[in-house]
Amino acid sequence: MPHNVIFSINGPVVTVKDTKDFFMQEMVYVGNDRLVGEVIEINEDRTIIQVYEITTGLKPGEPVEPTGAPLTIALGPGLIGNIFDGIARPLKTIQQQTGAFISRGSSLSSLDTERLWDVVMLVTEGNSVHPGQIIAQCPESESITHKILVPPDISGRVVFVAKNGQYRINDTICEIETESGQRVPLSLCQNWPIRKPRPYKEHLPNTIPLITGQRVIDTLFPIAKGGTAAIPGGFGTGKTMTQHQLAKWCDADIIVYVGCGERGNEMTQVLEEFGELIDPRSGRKLTDRTILIANTSNMPVAAREASIYTGITIAEYYRDMGYNVAMMADSTSRWAEALREISGRLEEMPAEEGFPAYLPSRLAEFYERAGRVNTLSGSNGSVTIIGAVSPQGSDFSEPVTQNTKRFTRVFWALDKSLAYARHYPAINWMTSYSEYDNELASYFEQEVDPEFMKCRARIISILHEESSLMEIVKLIGADVLPDDQKLIIDIARVIRIGFLQQNAYHAEDTYVPLKKQFLMMKVILHLFDRAKALIESNIPISRLAESGIYEKIIKIKYDVPNSRTDMLEEYFKYINNVVDEILGKS
Repeated sequence: MPHNVIFSINGPVVTVKDTKDFFMQEMVYVGNDRLVGEVIEINEDRTIIQVYEITTGLKPGEPVEPTGAPLTIALGPGLIGNIFDGIARPLKTIQQQTGAFISRGSSLSSLDTERLWDVVMLVTEGNSVHPGQIIAQCPESESITHKILVPPDISGRVVFVAKNGQYRINDTICEIETESGQRVPLSLCQNWPIRKPRPYKEHLPNTIPLITGQRVIDTLFPIAKGGTAAIPGGFGTGKTMTQHQLAKWCDADIIVYVGCGERGNEMTQVLEEFGELIDPRSGRKLTDRTILIANTSNMPVAAREASIYTGITIAEYYRDMGYNVAMMADSTSRWAEALREISGRLEEMPAEEGFPAYLPSRLAEFYERAGRVNTLSGSNGSVTIIGAVSPQGSDFSEPVTQNTKRFTRVFWALDKSLAYARHYPAINWMTSYSEYDNELASYFEQEVDPEFMKCRARIISILHEESSLMEIVKLIGADVLPDDQKLIIDIARVIRIGFLQQNAYHAEDTYVPLKKQFLMMKVILHLFDRAKALIESNIPISRLAESGIYEKIIKIKYDVPNSRTDMLEEYFKYINNVVDEILGKS
């Protein structure tokens, strides 16, 4: 009879008694079906393991086998365009072998071990190599070249190099002799523990924006490459839709999308949509630069807890090649619920709303793995994390939202009333914020226009003034307001509908370059400034509304192609003509 056997089972939590054969965070095989598990607690007399698969049918007395290594993921060519579960098992391969449902104890490699890759070697015998150096490359998809890296803990002299040609991921393509004289064979893939951040040389400042083409984000609440953002919102406010739009249009090289505890039909929609979308940058399929991790709400909660670590490890791996990676986590609330359920099974003392006391530190561990860095290979890469939060009843005071705000520097608060009014993206400009605006100011002023940040500040100011005025309007109506305040409300409406609201189904409005965003702001502010001349001349501001000018400015987003921003010069002349005509008639 095996020495290490199951003593008790409580959902995904399994206990082994009287053993010292395990270490913390060690990967183990549980039961006769060899279910994948991880050691999460060790006491004097017992070891507690969380199992990443359904434990139905598991019985006390079944063996528990240590592996001697932490939970790791195989990193190499073949990740791009693939779909994995929370512990990086390839769902397409599992479907071919077992059908629509994952069979228990499926221990498939993340990568296809039989596929041949066209490898070009970049080192020769006698070369000295250092950790993270690129030694070979192969085309992983039509959009992405996969760079084979020396593992972070190996350096030495190259003593064998394979010829350029076709190789499987486990074939030896290079051998390195370390300083101690040990010969280390290197293949196309390497294993890495998912809970351990991958090393880099230095952290770089957040001075380059992640350009999304969404005006409310790029202009009002920008995020930097290597930054962190939270998208909190109740049911139906458009969290998933916003992340889809960002995944499609942001200027990241690679997208890692983690569906963490989402409904099965939502993940199906993601898989179908991503399969059909065309990457606007390359004209090829979006899946050519996308990795999907699907962990639906009916999958084991322990695997849900592991899924975001799997996603961030993959993102860091491509960052180390010098790519800019955007990771979408949808949603961290479901991940926190998995933490809460496992914590309850362990009978730990609960904190606020039943979440474990270590919820803030776990969130910090995750978000702190974002960043723009100088990699070990000497190139620059970044991981940007955009995490959706699903507070129950849209209550932003609940623990997951509040703790996420502590560790993210951008807060895109989705508003139910905006979503129900079909205003998308439904980002509330009064409760959202970005802490990157000062760091990104020099980029916008140098790459777009020196007046960009001034125009942005004026737009925000008008929106805030409108919000204050609307409190008065609710009490006494708009008619009693003086004309200068009526103008604020009119211009704010133009900003809301003509600038902040976007149509994802319109070819010119689904993505807007920064230059057009700036010129649209400038046209609206020019209208605002010229309209003040009417007020100074005691001309009713209602005359401006009667001219139809507001509707014409709102339609700029549809009428002016992104490639023809020169057409906006005509709008400055048009505004001058309309205002001068009203002044002339008075």
